[in-house]
Amino acid sequence: METLNSKILILGVTASGKSTLAFELSKVLDAEIISVDSMKVYRRMDIGTAKPPAEKRKLISYHLIDVVEPSESFSVDRFLDMTEQAVADIQGHGKPVVAVGGTAMYIKALLFGLFDGPGTNPVIRDRLKLEAIEAGLTQLHHRLTVIDPAAAERIHPNDEKRIVRALEVYELTGKPISSFQKQWEDAQPANDWLVIGLQRPKEIESQRMHLRIKRMMEAGLVDEVAALLAEDKPLSPQAVAAIGYAEMIAHLKGEMDLDETVERIKINTRHFAKSQRTWFKTFRNVHWIDITENDTVELLLKKTWAVMEQTNA
Repeated sequence: METLNSKILILGVTASGKSTLAFELSKVLDAEIISVDSMKVYRRMDIGTAKPPAEKRKLISYHLIDVVEPSESFSVDRFLDMTEQAVADIQGHGKPVVAVGGTAMYIKALLFGLFDGPGTNPVIRDRLKLEAIEAGLTQLHHRLTVIDPAAAERIHPNDEKRIVRALEVYELTGKPISSFQKQWEDAQPANDWLVIGLQRPKEIESQRMHLRIKRMMEAGLVDEVAALLAEDKPLSPQAVAAIGYAEMIAHLKGEMDLDETVERIKINTRHFAKSQRTWFKTFRNVHWIDITENDTVELLLKKTWAVMEQTNA
């Protein structure tokens, strides 16, 4: 097949099948893949982040996977810098770029750039962090729900960094952080990316999420998290907040049994998918592909190729 697009971004909620499509499309195009995922950047966090298996990574070059230690922080600014370099390297090889992921903040930044928000206040931030330790993130997230429901819907209840930042912005300015982020909605997206979105009926998506979690448990998620906790350096706040890891850490601390832990992972994964859908609704110029229960990978490839041809007509 002749290459129609040099930069393709595939997005969708967790377990939507976007990684499989990206791999198969990259084989057809002889492309390289950039992961747009805030947790796949961490080494040794493999099972819970659903990284592509080693055999796939031998066939296709992947970028922004296993680039930092679990003890390190990783920011959207760093993601953009590394992505820019990865795109340059891939295109320098004369190959197309296929980006894939579901981290909405990263996708938004990739397409629209970063918004200029208000500054920071270390005193407020440290106080909020202490409150998160003493009162719990649930209470802080509830407060955010009251003052900025739009942001609360987008931010996962375990995401301490973004909850604290949203509350900090409100205390600094008296305005919700979502009001500052609206400038993204008025910005023009980068027109050099063909953006393809995958969507399934919600009940099918939930079934796929539950099946993925079952496979993660069978693959040894408990042991993976235990090994990470045994490392010399503690996990970064981002790594600790990752779905699957946060709940499993609580289990290993004796805070809940394994069955309850698995159920909590399912609930938080569905909540995360809801947050992703909310973010994706704000994205423009996305070519959505509806996937039926009976669609094979081959049929999904054909649907994707039809979109690519249509956009180049």
